[in-house]
Amino acid sequence: MRLQNLCLFVLLLLIAGVCVAGTSVVPTTTLAAQTANNTSAANSFVSQTNGNAGAGSVSKVDVHSLLYAGADAKVFAHLMLWFGGSNHMNVGYNSNDAGQVQRQITDMISRGINGVVIDWYGPNNSIDDATKLVMAESEKHPGFTFAIMIDQGAIEWYSCSGCSPQQALISDLQYLEQTYFTSPAYLRDQGSPVVTNFNIDLSYSVDWNAANSQLSTKPDYVFQNNNGFTHVLSGGSYSWVMPTTSDYGMSYLSSFYNAGLPFTNENTVGATYKGFNDSLASWGSNRVMGQQCGQTWLQTFSEINSLYNSGKQLPYVQLVTWNDYEEGTEIESGINGCLSLTASVSGSTLKWSITGNENTVDHYIPYISIDGQNLMPLGESAIGNSSVNLCSYSIPDGNYTGYVQAVGKPSIVNQISKAVKISLNCGNPSTNSSVTVAASPSSLSLAAGTSGSLTITVAPQSGSFNSAVALSCSGLPADLDCSFAPSSVTPGSQAVTSVLTVVAARSVVSNQSKGAQLLIATFLPGLGLFGFVAIGKINRRSVSAIAVVVMLAGIAVINSSCGGRPVSAVNAASSVPSSYSVLVKGVAGTVQASTTVTVTVN
Repeated sequence: MRLQNLCLFVLLLLIAGVCVAGTSVVPTTTLAAQTANNTSAANSFVSQTNGNAGAGSVSKVDVHSLLYAGADAKVFAHLMLWFGGSNHMNVGYNSNDAGQVQRQITDMISRGINGVVIDWYGPNNSIDDATKLVMAESEKHPGFTFAIMIDQGAIEWYSCSGCSPQQALISDLQYLEQTYFTSPAYLRDQGSPVVTNFNIDLSYSVDWNAANSQLSTKPDYVFQNNNGFTHVLSGGSYSWVMPTTSDYGMSYLSSFYNAGLPFTNENTVGATYKGFNDSLASWGSNRVMGQQCGQTWLQTFSEINSLYNSGKQLPYVQLVTWNDYEEGTEIESGINGCLSLTASVSGSTLKWSITGNENTVDHYIPYISIDGQNLMPLGESAIGNSSVNLCSYSIPDGNYTGYVQAVGKPSIVNQISKAVKISLNCGNPSTNSSVTVAASPSSLSLAAGTSGSLTITVAPQSGSFNSAVALSCSGLPADLDCSFAPSSVTPGSQAVTSVLTVVAARSVVSNQSKGAQLLIATFLPGLGLFGFVAIGKINRRSVSAIAVVVMLAGIAVINSSCGGRPVSAVNAASSVPSSYSVLVKGVAGTVQASTTVTVTVN
């Protein structure tokens, strides 16, 4: 799998860095894409006074990167499914919308989250209906799992009619056994389905042994707080956010982890959170734990890292919470790191400076643009760096626009600078394209198995251009196909158009496998007869290994033909699943012009 990822990366690198007609400025993304909402939060959601960030661009760096080196913990997001009704805050979506559930799980996976724990309120209500949608969606994503936390409200409000708390608990457990335990996506520990609960023992006196005896499938029960480890039937315990503490819950977390260490046969479920503020909740009591501009989030991970390591693993981590907007713990819309970023230019050097804590930043990405909208990333720059020498790239002399993006630590809001003007004079020959290529609209949204069209306009920059301009798509994944009508246009003294049609396949191979196979198909023929023989004999298990060999040959070819420093075309931290940036090129002899079209497959 890692080899396939590497092959796909190099393929995109070659597409972005190849030299055509003397220029290596080839956009692979847009300003709009880097600033748009890339989360499952509603586009209409705006920042709130309790500290919840408005929908926007959030870091998709894997959440596991915040854990100690060698961590193998499974990370779960705590999910609330009660939005859309009149009894809860309007956050712009309905939890019973299958499309919203799909967006949430896709967003979680893109951040490295392994599953969800659902705050469940018993059977036969809207939350239970939404839970079934989560189960169905989870089953579509191998490796992604879900588990149920029985809220004490399930006993209080949604129990069987006339039942005692004990009878209600039994009824709820039997319903879970029949409805959810059988799902292949349900979380299991050593073969047993995992069930947690919230405050049942604090609210009621129940006999867990008696309830457990009524089940054919015995769950692994995970209770809460320090005494959860010694609870009857305990398979472990989970920690939570404690808003009334004066040290952001650090002493509570430390006590909890130390309490769990002796119980080597039980699971310790750690907690990380950004803060807490229930001032907007109808039931709130003005409990506030500050976010400290992302520092509370980072400190909860540091607490884990101070006690666990690769030789002493923490098995599970729960993110508290994915979407409790009312108590101000949600991370769905991102965590505000209170960072601002300023870019400037000095000669051929693009510089940047920040206001705020750089420990909330994972890395920087400088961009260069011909038109200020279509961007080419100039690789990643580690924190601590604050400039890049543009003359170290094979960029022709001329006038450009520059940006710098601060990609946040996992789930922290990304920041991008305002545009700065660049006048580059590195001694690299400049080429004037004589024509421009533009797309209207600049994006398409397609369902699998359908097609869509947009208009490509080719216009002379000045005077007339009487050569035929051949149109093509570059960077197209295997599940998309494109065609032009006509495929070649001659502008003359005025703009001319062609219709670009994009078709989305109904059933496709994984992007990683397609990337490796495409890389092999691209470079093996260049190896002569050996290459064609190899194509005929490889099997799927061989694709990754051969792709690495071919990749090295491809890099050598590109470096020898282009010169200068290769440019990274991949911004993995901000990529959105099922969304592609397709480069539309117009070529006439040594003249080239291009534009980027964003295609989203739903």
